[in-house]
Amino acid sequence: MTINIPDTKENQQRIVIVGGGFAGLNLAKRLIKTNYQVVLIDKNNYHQFQPLFYQVAMSGLEPSSIVFPLRKMFQKHKNVYIRVAEVTEIETEKQYIHTELGNLSYDHLVLAIGADTNFFGNEHIAKKAIPMKSVSEALYLRNMILDDFEKALVTTDFEQRQKLIDIVIVGGGPTGVEVSGALAEMKKYILPKDYPEMNCDEIEIHLLQGGDSLLKGMSENASKSALKYLQELGVNVQLNTRVTDYDGEFVYVKGGEKIPTKKVIWAAGITGNPMKGLPESARCWGNRLRVNRLNQVNPYQNIYAIGDICYMEEPDYPQGHPQVAQVAIQQGKNLSKNFKLMEKNKPVKEFSYKDLGSMATIGRNLAVVDLPSWKMNGLFAWFIWLFVHLFQLMGVKNRLFVFINWVWNYITYDQSLRLIIKPKVRKES
Repeated sequence: MTINIPDTKENQQRIVIVGGGFAGLNLAKRLIKTNYQVVLIDKNNYHQFQPLFYQVAMSGLEPSSIVFPLRKMFQKHKNVYIRVAEVTEIETEKQYIHTELGNLSYDHLVLAIGADTNFFGNEHIAKKAIPMKSVSEALYLRNMILDDFEKALVTTDFEQRQKLIDIVIVGGGPTGVEVSGALAEMKKYILPKDYPEMNCDEIEIHLLQGGDSLLKGMSENASKSALKYLQELGVNVQLNTRVTDYDGEFVYVKGGEKIPTKKVIWAAGITGNPMKGLPESARCWGNRLRVNRLNQVNPYQNIYAIGDICYMEEPDYPQGHPQVAQVAIQQGKNLSKNFKLMEKNKPVKEFSYKDLGSMATIGRNLAVVDLPSWKMNGLFAWFIWLFVHLFQLMGVKNRLFVFINWVWNYITYDQSLRLIIKPKVRKES
């Protein structure tokens, strides 16, 4: 069975893009006025704005405000086709991809399949901990946090109640730091109003980081400032602390310590999503695909990888680029330019990453920003973080809704999105 896509016209080539994240979406958007037939395939029918997942999980934003329908984005462009499917295998010799909808041929294949949570082979942690790599996982975390607080109200046993209200975050990167700060502010401003019967001072928030500093890859000033801000908010930050196991009741740390909790948020690492059909020689550490400076996957001339899934070395980045949104966006832009150059039989250009800076927010008026020529923290850094993330969102309506939510939260120290919404499960008749 073949996916129903119109045949290409004479002298027209088909570019199949797998993945509608930052990389794939930016590539597709820049090919809308070319002669190529573009097929964008994703397992979801929407783009997800990953940097704000944690705000959905912490009841700060509705999920609908950080996602954008793919079809709406391309509804006026006849050379772009959207298909909701999961690619299961590539047949490189026949130039076909396999999905549950059928097969699809390609002239050029672009893999923008991103990365998923890395549990480092620990099956217990993979089964019990909560990742946050999708909107659905963020919603699940929101439900679980609120549900456990409701249970804690009617739990009289102290130890069992502590397991319900205490939270452990593993990983001191931007996600772990931002989640920890959001939880600490919820504990300070929100929970005492929602749960006046509960002693919120009993709630403990633990951030466990395997390395000797937070925000690895950012400046020493950013790392120290983030640590200071989190400690002032009451977060128990433990550096040089490696988690070895989690059984759903206790987090086990190397050295013998164990922390009681029923919620572990795992933000300790990522690994490339697998793709069947490519040779093992194409892969490298972190399950990433090794590419040249044109983003071509070794040894193919018409298969490309962009974004978190690819590993590219260049003089300024001999160990590959950081797996961040800016790399994905820039690679999508560069590859689109190369496709346009190929269309005109002109020489293509190698990719070179331009670091525009890194940032993380810890809480109200608290953020750290590393720009190439300027490093800052505190209130002004927080405004920069808000501005950058607001204008990176897809859709004017989404930006407006997020802005209104942020303003309301800032004025009232509250938000009205603490809803436990669970999917209805049909009973077998």
